[in-house]
Amino acid sequence: MSGDTLTDFFGDVIHAYTRDDAIRDGVLVELPAKICREAGIVVPVAVTAGVWSLVAPDNIDEMPWQSVEGRMWDLLWMFTCTARASKGMHRSTIHFKCAFIVSRTAPGGVVLTETRTETLRAVCGPGDDGEPVITIMLPGED
Repeated sequence: MSGDTLTDFFGDVIHAYTRDDAIRDGVLVELPAKICREAGIVVPVAVTAGVWSLVAPDNIDEMPWQSVEGRMWDLLWMFTCTARASKGMHRSTIHFKCAFIVSRTAPGGVVLTETRTETLRAVCGPGDDGEPVITIMLPGED
């Protein structure tokens, strides 16, 4: 084979969908750096839209003692605890559990509240410029 690079083999890139594109489109939601640092995370963190729907559900105002900031903190804290427990394992993917209070209105207007525990997957990989970034997603999401 005469080519030594991927470009020689595959040709020029026709289109690339970047992390910034995904954040701009709402496919990923970037978490504020301040809360990430408070949780001990020094690299940018984004969650998928599916995870964000658990952190910031449409009806959060109807749930007593719940806030987006508090739920974000819970998510990041559970990730951080799991990451610290697996220190030295040199893994780029970590699975962890986080519980979310969810509510829905049943027939007759009765509000039902329950706890939903999700197993989440956090992947540390390269960002658009090769820098380390973390993406937290639901099972089955890429």
